[in-house]
Amino acid sequence: MKNIKYILFVIGFSLLTTKGIAQQDFHFSLYKYNMNAINPAYAGSNKTFEATLGARSQWTGIEGSPETLSLNANSYLGRGLGIGFNAIVDKVYVQSETHLYADFSYRIPLSKTTNLYAGLKVGGTFLNVDAEKLEIDDDPLLSENVNTFNPNVGVGFYVKGENYHITLSTPAFLKNRRLEDEKVSFAATSDKIHVFLGGGYDYFFRNREWVFTPSVMMKMVTGSPISVDVTTAFEFRERMEFGVNYRIDESFTGFITSNVFGDKLKIGYAFEYATTPIQKYGGTSHEIVLKFSM
Repeated sequence: MKNIKYILFVIGFSLLTTKGIAQQDFHFSLYKYNMNAINPAYAGSNKTFEATLGARSQWTGIEGSPETLSLNANSYLGRGLGIGFNAIVDKVYVQSETHLYADFSYRIPLSKTTNLYAGLKVGGTFLNVDAEKLEIDDDPLLSENVNTFNPNVGVGFYVKGENYHITLSTPAFLKNRRLEDEKVSFAATSDKIHVFLGGGYDYFFRNREWVFTPSVMMKMVTGSPISVDVTTAFEFRERMEFGVNYRIDESFTGFITSNVFGDKLKIGYAFEYATTPIQKYGGTSHEIVLKFSM
């Protein structure tokens, strides 16, 4: 029993620290609706108040697999200023991370239809590891529970044109200490800086009733292969959106969203199918999102 728990613990931390098994940090298939978590410059860019609730269950069927809950809110304050708030709880087996951040943005007009937003993210992460559940007594690193708070800052830039957007950000600059497996024996290590680069373009047709939006999002982490998401989406009369996402060498995702009460509430669902060997054990993931706008 102890060996099984030890293996699950190895997998849990590998999910967050190695590219070979999964992403290096929390992940969303519906990242379009969680831009606040990725880029602080997004805050206020739509000149409305937005609040998004999200839930993700990754690799269902595998004990201790990642589960993520998120709350993102942002609003335009006027005079080019925007503000936002992010709360994300990410759980993997005995490890739980709670990310709490505030976002601040400033709009710089580039033309009549194009604006550049510069953003700053300030906050930190509460890390909790319930090592007692492992029942492992011969590893000094895992002999006691871990409860720490790691402060951090991030920056981002967001270009928004009439029919396109470009995003570049580093949500966390500081390399805080974390746990990582190293040849079965655990050791303390540091988070690696994540850089996100992406963009998309809106093509209107059929008297602007339909919108076709191809987009791409790249995640770059030192010492790991680049993770690339390629997404195609269709939107009909601003009421319903559906599309597919392909994360190169990792997964396929199908998603659909629908507006309720006009444009005040959007409900979305995504189903992700892994193309890596993890699929043998339960490589499907589910994600839902609720977005309120005023």
